[in-house]
Amino acid sequence: MTQTRAATLLTVLAALLSVLLAPAPAAAASLQEVTGFGSNPGALRMYRYVPYGLPAGRPVVVALHGCTQNAAGYATGTGWTTLADRWGFSVVLPQQQSGNNAGQCFNWFRTADIRRGQGEAASLAQMVDRQLADVSGDVSRVYVTGLSAGGGMTAVMMAAYPEKFAGGGVVAGLPYGCAQAAGSPYVCMYVGATQTPAQWGDRVRAARPGYTGPWPALTVLHGTADHTVRPANMTDLVEQWTDVHGADRTADVSDTVAGHPHQVFRGPGGDAVVETYALTGMGHGQPVDPGTGDGRCGTAGAYFLDVDLCAAYRLGKGWGLG
Repeated sequence: MTQTRAATLLTVLAALLSVLLAPAPAAAASLQEVTGFGSNPGALRMYRYVPYGLPAGRPVVVALHGCTQNAAGYATGTGWTTLADRWGFSVVLPQQQSGNNAGQCFNWFRTADIRRGQGEAASLAQMVDRQLADVSGDVSRVYVTGLSAGGGMTAVMMAAYPEKFAGGGVVAGLPYGCAQAAGSPYVCMYVGATQTPAQWGDRVRAARPGYTGPWPALTVLHGTADHTVRPANMTDLVEQWTDVHGADRTADVSDTVAGHPHQVFRGPGGDAVVETYALTGMGHGQPVDPGTGDGRCGTAGAYFLDVDLCAAYRLGKGWGLG
């Protein structure tokens, strides 16, 4: 054998050996159900995703699925679990039960489920407390988000338990107290409620009497062609939460992100308190941008709509998670 051939063979063998001896990629964690997280007056189920080796002091995201969905499908469809592995945080994924709502919708419109200390809102608050205790999470960096009915319940948690959340992300959802203001959840969804900004804000303030802040910051993502939850609800959310934060309703930033109109409203202290993404031409669903590049996440499917913008990524970046 010539020296050249011998050197080539040694090079090939060395490459093969390095492949064989390379550590296997870390397996992803799996979704786990948690029981006994409290009195659970809303009779919800709790699931969570905790990346392997997650250190103490990391953020927690609560992600609420939409109607007809479940925790596992929402976890992967949105991309939240992928981002949890990438950026290092845990995810709580509540799941509705058909005994509470035949359509698997969180009951954002039922007075008994949207008040502090009662029903589904209290169950969700208990999940947050359990998760923070189990993973030694950062109590100052807990966030809540959800799609449609889950978006409506996101607004509920921001209003009824503002001290627990630094921020909330409402995707194709509704303002707090909308069903009560409109007289019907369907009027709220298909038309919207007639309220002044101050009336909207009063509904939030009444949910947590005596609370002086800080209030969670709000991000809203809504399709301009959504006929299930009308885009008027995004306008109402802006009016509600700018009023709560003492901000005016003139955007301080108006630009585009991935071709979609984007606005930021700043509070008296200069911080961004309300942010909106109007997804041009998008119907009812969660914006996703499947792929592996930076800024891409989620999986397209029913109510997971590929519009070149991933809601989970934009929310996570806005919250400083990654």
